[in-house]
Amino acid sequence: MSEPPAGRLVGRLVVLGVSGSIAAYKAPDLVRLLQAEGAEVVALLTPSAERFVARLALEALTRHVVDGDVLGLLPDGRIGHIVAADSADVVVVAPATAHWLASMANGLAGDVVTATCLATSAPVVVAPAMDGEMYAHPATMANVARLRDGFGYRIVEPERGPLASGQSGLGRLAALPSIVDAVVAAAAGAPIRAADPAARPPLAGLPREADLTGRHLVVTAGGTAEPIDPVRIITNRSSGRMGVAVAEAALDRGARVTLIAAGVAVPLPDRATVIRTESTADLRATLLAAIGDRGEPARFDALVMAAAVSDFRPARPAPSKLARGERLTIELEPTPDILAEVHRIVAGLDVDGGTTRSAVLPRPILVGFAAETGSLDRAAAKLARKGLDFLVANDVAEPGSGFGTATNQVTIFRPDAPPDPWPLLPKREVADRLLDLVARRLDERDAADQTGRTAAMGAAAPAARRTEEIER
Repeated sequence: MSEPPAGRLVGRLVVLGVSGSIAAYKAPDLVRLLQAEGAEVVALLTPSAERFVARLALEALTRHVVDGDVLGLLPDGRIGHIVAADSADVVVVAPATAHWLASMANGLAGDVVTATCLATSAPVVVAPAMDGEMYAHPATMANVARLRDGFGYRIVEPERGPLASGQSGLGRLAALPSIVDAVVAAAAGAPIRAADPAARPPLAGLPREADLTGRHLVVTAGGTAEPIDPVRIITNRSSGRMGVAVAEAALDRGARVTLIAAGVAVPLPDRATVIRTESTADLRATLLAAIGDRGEPARFDALVMAAAVSDFRPARPAPSKLARGERLTIELEPTPDILAEVHRIVAGLDVDGGTTRSAVLPRPILVGFAAETGSLDRAAAKLARKGLDFLVANDVAEPGSGFGTATNQVTIFRPDAPPDPWPLLPKREVADRLLDLVARRLDERDAADQTGRTAAMGAAAPAARRTEEIER
């Protein structure tokens, strides 16, 4: 097939929605073909699509953050999929699974791709891909007909050929140039909807390199829960979104991640080793086990303690459900400062600060989080008391910076620099910026360790030669 004419989409914004078919692996090639026609491309992923195509690859190609969250916000606070819907010249869904076709035909906005299609007045192009029997099913045929005849969507019919099931039939994703031709036809004759770049999803920086390859990061997320009785608990408002963002960012940068999750309200990355915990005591026991025994090499390179750990717990939880009454008084006691204890173990210190055990080497990088209200005046003292490399502090009373939000506005505290306030950012961007610091500190740690070993070897060499001469 000859190459299509160049420049047919110059100035256009094409929003590419990808759903969870194995044909999703072709999405990067489709991006390149659309860009070759002059289009700016923004990619959206359903949750299942992320299991078939790497978010990082699409971000590197499009220079846009890939949106996979209906609640995702842009750095300026705008709703990501609404901005995409309002500024797109064409929305193309390729591949479109049977599940996605059914959701769209019935107006179910359960993922960012269907939500964008529901919110846009731009033309929509749909390229189905699935097993042949699934595509031939009357339910799928009815959904395709509704999208085509009822909604006015352009359907790029699948092709015949070998399928992922090993069978052969009608269900293969259409040839990518055919999909591009359909996008061009859908946009033809219409003015550019949002020529001003400010009205479009903003360009992002290049994705981070795989600078954590070979590293092991332990990340905690979510809110701990302390039992009052077998039924009732004391907990906090943490959703776990920030910790999960750190875990996902570390995975995308090549790290091996152990995610210790307390109470969370967001999906957990299946690429991580996930350990579920509930109470502060559970979390403490899990972390201490992760550190290992005295004298052993470190089992992880960095700990990012993003979990919201309860500061207090009932002193005497009831063994059975408490009866309802007019009032109830609960005595609370402080929970252990887990991160301070981890620092002491890593440094080989006892509770009084004395060196009573072997330090953990190479020393892991320790990162803590502090949720404050009103001010961050206590953050510097927390940094010193807990012996941290970095403390990420935020005022949860500020708009867009509280629990459960898609954004965060944090200030970074460290022992060797003044506080560094960051603007309001998506939590994923906060995670990436934080891991920039962690990756740099790990490199500095390793370089210092190597320099120390080289110096020690150099000092030992003359002594070894003297011993050899004496033995002669």
